[in-house]
Amino acid sequence: MFPLSQLCPGTFYLAMHIPDGFLSLPVSLFTWIATLVLITIALKRVQAHYQERAVPLMGVCAAFIFAAQMINFPIPGGTSGHLLGGTLAGVLLGPWAGSLVMAVVFIVQGTFFQDGGLTVLGANIFNMGLIGTFGGYYLYKAIRLTIGRNSERAMLISVAVVAWLSVVVAAFLASLELALSGTVPLMVAIVSMLSWHVLIGVGEAIITVIAVNYVWRSRPDLLYDPPRPQAESILTDREKV
Repeated sequence: MFPLSQLCPGTFYLAMHIPDGFLSLPVSLFTWIATLVLITIALKRVQAHYQERAVPLMGVCAAFIFAAQMINFPIPGGTSGHLLGGTLAGVLLGPWAGSLVMAVVFIVQGTFFQDGGLTVLGANIFNMGLIGTFGGYYLYKAIRLTIGRNSERAMLISVAVVAWLSVVVAAFLASLELALSGTVPLMVAIVSMLSWHVLIGVGEAIITVIAVNYVWRSRPDLLYDPPRPQAESILTDREKV
C-alpha cells in the first residue's frame, strides 16, 4: 500500500492512468476480460456494418484525440488534466468504431509513452475509453432525443453533460478498482479523485463541445447520428442503433 499522502493533489496518482502494481490480480483480470469482450464485439460490429470509407475518419479521429491528449490544462492544486476523448469518438464514429479508436489510443499511450501500466492497461482502457465512448454515446443519444434531435442546442447540452460525466465516472471507477484492490480506502480514493476530476470534466466538456459543434456546422454528415434533413439526404453505411 502506498502512502495516502501520495493521493494528494500535485502527484501523478491523482491521474486516472493507473500504474502497474496498483490493482490486485482479480480486479486487473476482470477489467481485462471486460475490455477484451467489448473490443471483440466492437471489431465484429465495425467489420459487419462499416464500409472502408469509415476507416480514414477513424484514423483522423484517433490522431486528433491522441494529439489533444498531449495538451494538459492546469487545475488548482498543482495537477493538470487532459482530454479523454471518449464522448467525442462516440459522437463522431458511433459506439463501436469509437470504442476501437479509444482502445488504440490508450494502447499506444501505455506501450510507447508509459502513460499507465501495461498490466493494468485493460482497466485504463475500460475506465477512460470504453465507458465514455460506448455508454456515453447512448446517454448522449437519449438526452438529445429527449430535448430535440435536430436542435443544435440539444446537441450542445447533451455533449457537454456526457463529456463531463465520462470523466467523473472514469474517476469513480478508478477509485473503486483501487479500493477493491486494497490499495487505498474507498472514501479516500473517491474524495481525492473526484474532487479534482469534476473540474477536469469541465475542460473535457468545453473541448468536446467545440469540436463537435464545429463538425455539426461544417460537415454534419460526418456525425454518426447527423441531424435531419442531413440524415435523410445522405446514404449511410452505418447501423442505426
